[in-house]
Amino acid sequence: MKLALIIDDYLPNSTRVGAKMFHELAQEFMQRGHDVTVITPDTTLQKEASFDIFQGVKTWRFKSGPLKDVSKTQRAINETLLSFRGWSAIKSQIHKDTFDGVVYYSPSIFWGGLVKRIKSRCKCPAYLILRDMFPQWVIDAGMLKEGSLIERYFRFFEKYSYQQANRIGLMSDKNLDVFRVSNKSYPCEVLRNWASLTPAVIPQGYVSVRKRLGIENKVIFFYGGNIGHAQDMANLMRLVRRMADHTQAHFLFVGQGDVVELINELASEWSLTNFTYMPSVDQEEFKNILSEVDVGLFSLSACHSSHNFPGKLLGYMVQALPILGSVNAGNDLLEIVNQNHAGFIHINGEDDKLYQSALLMLNDINMRHELGQGANQLLKAQFSVESAAQTIEMRLEAYNATN
Repeated sequence: MKLALIIDDYLPNSTRVGAKMFHELAQEFMQRGHDVTVITPDTTLQKEASFDIFQGVKTWRFKSGPLKDVSKTQRAINETLLSFRGWSAIKSQIHKDTFDGVVYYSPSIFWGGLVKRIKSRCKCPAYLILRDMFPQWVIDAGMLKEGSLIERYFRFFEKYSYQQANRIGLMSDKNLDVFRVSNKSYPCEVLRNWASLTPAVIPQGYVSVRKRLGIENKVIFFYGGNIGHAQDMANLMRLVRRMADHTQAHFLFVGQGDVVELINELASEWSLTNFTYMPSVDQEEFKNILSEVDVGLFSLSACHSSHNFPGKLLGYMVQALPILGSVNAGNDLLEIVNQNHAGFIHINGEDDKLYQSALLMLNDINMRHELGQGANQLLKAQFSVESAAQTIEMRLEAYNATN
């Protein structure tokens, strides 16, 4: 098949997990014999569009205003314009036989217009990879009022995006259940997050992050990824504070987001010497850091009504790191990780349990190794890029065979 893959953030400029996952999916589709074109905005472009190849993947980039790390109003405006700008830039390249299928990724919720136009011109199906229940999680967090004008605005585009999909893939069984409550008419299924199974190989001349930070002999608890409201980073900072007396432990947070200032303020206020924050790094550097650390951290806000599986966990699993974190009540991620002996997951707010699990991991290197191997086996069993590509491929091919 000739496939169009649409996402709002892509390599090499992105440091986000979604961009890495989508690139791995594109490469897997190519290995399976498909012709792949990634369509994505580029905030650095001076011309309307560029057409090139990145690591073997055809990429069509179109000019866009900034979408990340800007004010909420500016982001909303630029995201709203994604489909309009994208279609204006690439419509001359698209003919009735250009694509046999569209695979689009949410976030963003604003791809509906572009997907509809491609489907209409090419008479092909579309598969939505739904990773973010926006705007619901913003309402859950108290950042957006239900029933407000802006909430109804976002809901319109959310529904419009869903309406273009012949199939919607959600990341977990619980997420599927929540989605079906308010979206009964859409065909949907579980499509788990994925990762390539190949661990990082440290390049020659690489200076370890341990040496750079002067923490060569520490047990490093690592958080990498978005540092935003959805993650409830104060939850992890409370753990850092409580572990301050255990001098062998060091916490390293790498990423970007809306609450970076908060975690740095807390570190300063509490005089934490066991904590380091670093801004986002590129994907290769991120993999190198993962190969050096000991425990993979994550957190989800207790306010969530949806049940996310953070993409960062896949990077931890690839490197066979034990997982330590907190989730909202009812999130099936807790059972998946705990029952597969891949780490320790607790309900957000169970600070004592999180602390005790951190102590166990700090003091028992054999346990860390065993849980890390459990995480790697779980990745191979349930979260391979091959499995994700096969599911999407099957759905698109079935539609094309009957239409």
